[in-house]
Amino acid sequence: MSALNRFLGDTPLRVILKLLVVSFLVGLVMNAFGWSPMDVLYGIRKFFIDLWNLGFHAIDRFLGYILLGAAIVVPAFILLRIANFRK
Repeated sequence: MSALNRFLGDTPLRVILKLLVVSFLVGLVMNAFGWSPMDVLYGIRKFFIDLWNLGFHAIDRFLGYILLGAAIVVPAFILLRIANFRK
């Protein structure tokens, strides 16, 4: 078996034939859904951008909860410290 056959996994002619059949089937499905190769690339890009934004949105929500709680806890802490300072 030659290095090319070992790399491709089969003879070059059979690999080309298999790639043609799979390309035809994928093209048929993409045409049925009205997709283009650019739609696929934009979808992948949008997925990673949404994933990135979701991570920062979670951090933003977390910090928002901390600030919301601090609006009650910090003044209560200060009032308790003032009340205990006089004793």
